[in-house]
Amino acid sequence: MNILIVEDEELTARKLQRLVLEVEPTAFILAILTSIEDTVAWLQAHPAPDLILLDIELADGQSFEIFNHITVQSPVIFTTAYDEFALKAFKVNSIDYLLKPIKAEELSRALNKLNYLKETFLKEPSEIQLSIKKLLSNMATTSAPVYRERFLIKQGQKMFSLTTKEIAYFYTRNKMSFAKSFEGRDYLVDYTLDEIFGELNPRHFFRLNRQVIASANAIEKVHLYFNSKLKIQLTPAFDEEAIVGREKASDFKTWLGE
Repeated sequence: MNILIVEDEELTARKLQRLVLEVEPTAFILAILTSIEDTVAWLQAHPAPDLILLDIELADGQSFEIFNHITVQSPVIFTTAYDEFALKAFKVNSIDYLLKPIKAEELSRALNKLNYLKETFLKEPSEIQLSIKKLLSNMATTSAPVYRERFLIKQGQKMFSLTTKEIAYFYTRNKMSFAKSFEGRDYLVDYTLDEIFGELNPRHFFRLNRQVIASANAIEKVHLYFNSKLKIQLTPAFDEEAIVGREKASDFKTWLGE
């Protein structure tokens, strides 16, 4: 199986590549791309891969934009830290939608679904009806998500547990991730923000932008900003501007309880 990976975080891309080869040892990774522009150019210049693993939030926009530029002829598995794009994903070529951090069993199920669908469309009409019923039944039995309640923090030779209730926000700096406690302390966390957000309860945490994931209890004030953006005042104070983009402003206000 020839697979194209589109992921703009280098560490996440490497982890995903290792996970693919672990689950599907015969897979061949054609390329790892990081932007909408590069993906459109690559797909125009190469034969369609058997599968595209496509991150939704890329540095130059949401990857749905790719489908506005070209006709994508490959099935797609979306990989994302956000759960609000599921419906939009299934309006294009998506066969599955995996939340980060992606687990081996979830990726294996998605690849099995792809193979199952390929086999289905080679069957007789009566067999197809039975196969579709089985697929819908399998999709209806997905279990409820389990969210992380604590993170293991390492400080020198010491380790301790920091609960999500103690965390005001997560942020990234110099390609490292940190947790800021409500007491104002900063702790290094050994995960990317994509991985962290994928394990948090979305009722309690919101990803303001690519740099910050905030607890609802850390939102002190919300200010209107230019171009329909929002400027968020956090507590404890964040030493950079925390801006919610125009595309996510409405979702943020809904999440906050508008």
